[in-house]
Amino acid sequence: MPYDIDPRLLRAFTAVAEELHFTRAAARLYVAQQALSRDVRRLERELGAPLFVRTTRQVALTAAGERLLPYARRVLAAHEELAAAFRAEPERPLVVDVAAPVGTAYRLLAEARRRLPDSCELVARFHSGLTGAAAELAAGRLDVSFGRFAGLPAAARAGLCHRPVRLEPMAVLLRADHPLAAAPAVPLARLAGETLYAAAGNPRTAEWTELAARLFAGRGIAMAEPFPEIEGAEEFVRVVHRRGWSVLASVEFIEVSGMVLRPVVDPVPLSPVGMVWRRGLRHPGLDALCAAARELGAREGWLTLPEGEWWLPEADAAAMGVAGGVSAAGADRA
Repeated sequence: MPYDIDPRLLRAFTAVAEELHFTRAAARLYVAQQALSRDVRRLERELGAPLFVRTTRQVALTAAGERLLPYARRVLAAHEELAAAFRAEPERPLVVDVAAPVGTAYRLLAEARRRLPDSCELVARFHSGLTGAAAELAAGRLDVSFGRFAGLPAAARAGLCHRPVRLEPMAVLLRADHPLAAAPAVPLARLAGETLYAAAGNPRTAEWTELAARLFAGRGIAMAEPFPEIEGAEEFVRVVHRRGWSVLASVEFIEVSGMVLRPVVDPVPLSPVGMVWRRGLRHPGLDALCAAARELGAREGWLTLPEGEWWLPEADAAAMGVAGGVSAAGADRA
């Protein structure tokens, strides 16, 4: 048994043990998956015991891994306390774009804030659209954003890290007197002949509009005409009422008076929500966001596919680490 285990190896082990997924653990530690796997194998050699059972579909702790985990956590916590005791200045605020004061990203922000001391500040921004956020992330004007990572151009993705957060079911926002509003859920086929707003005309949300276009294609659903970027919930509500739109949304959305939100089913279209940040960024607020994503996601099944048929473009399924790749019944291979 070695007496001088490198904390980096324990950090790699703990990340995989908590994520039970090598890709997500590598993103959490900002390292390549190959380097992470190498560190885990080295720790297994030093301890003389396998720590994980690996298959093509899942990762699980062995008995030795279960035994090591509480010790590893205590050692890493002591290292963090030591670093904090000699930190010269308080951390700068971390700027996080959550799009709206409701939904997946906002919930993660609230949970992360609860985990942090008062000296560590997370500052919210409310600008929807990962396409628009990508340039600000690269320039350092923004630290973290959320959205559809696979919808970004390859050049934009190259300088960013991505952590899958949620396969969020889509919904439709309808006037209360709309014929489809009375049902608890709206079958996708029933939207044929409808025109839905999906942020066409807003260059900041191009990844969402493109996802909607894929969903609408061949199903008789029309895209509402392009409209300039709408900033803020109040202005969004005003414009939606004035234009008389039905809106493609997700199941957690702002309330709009006189309208109802209904989930879309048969198949369930999925919106891939990822957390995205600038490569090389290190901040305790980012660690808190990752921990919040891990725990809320596990508790609420955010990365679990729905029962029955679902829809998700193949590139998005790969980016989100969907087990087995793509559902034959519900996926879009376009």
